[in-house]
Amino acid sequence: MRPERLTEAPPIEISGVRAAYGRIEVVHGVDLSIPAGSVFALLGPNGAGKSTLLKVISGRMAPTSGTVAIGGLDLKKPTPEALAKLGVCAIPEGRGVFPNLTVRDNLVMWSFKGVSVAEVEAVAYDRFPKLKERRRQLAGTLSGGEQQMLAIARALVGDPKVLLLDEISMGLAPLIVAELYELVGQVASRGVTVVLVEQFVTTAVSVATDAAIMLHGGIHAVGSPAEMGEIATKAYLADND
Repeated sequence: MRPERLTEAPPIEISGVRAAYGRIEVVHGVDLSIPAGSVFALLGPNGAGKSTLLKVISGRMAPTSGTVAIGGLDLKKPTPEALAKLGVCAIPEGRGVFPNLTVRDNLVMWSFKGVSVAEVEAVAYDRFPKLKERRRQLAGTLSGGEQQMLAIARALVGDPKVLLLDEISMGLAPLIVAELYELVGQVASRGVTVVLVEQFVTTAVSVATDAAIMLHGGIHAVGSPAEMGEIATKAYLADND
């Protein structure tokens, strides 16, 4: 049975999720409730299991046990294809653009969703005018910030209900990061459920409505962005003692 397309932003319920690379378990029985329409920041130091948990939610990695439910639909084996039909879009760490295609060709690929090429380009160039200037340029020759803009522009073309973002600030200049997170805030204002993995606390809590801290593969604390911002640095320092 094909998953039904969600008509509004869904909540995400994670129950008892464990995940491993071979025999090495890196996520240890995570339970987490992400409200519909929230901007949920998943904070924590490197190696805490944040990106692995996001891979499980996005269907790019199968959990060894536990369940993920999106919009009340229990996804036993959440494949990327099934999640895409639900309106779930993930931007993995490292951008994920096609480097040997032009900016325009990267965007045109998304016209398969039934959206015209003109509409695809209009959405992308309206959000990121720089991409219009670079439309004939190979994506692999763009700056890191421009590649991230392209990745986000492609995601928005699909009118996502859930947007999963993994370290979109990595390696970028502060001004570019501020621009990208301003856009994240705009997307969230339309009711999209956003889950973002970030190592940089200040950046994440500036747009978040809810937050959690992961340490050693488990959830250390859950609360408001302000609360999590206050304890995150202490948690990181304690983790490194």
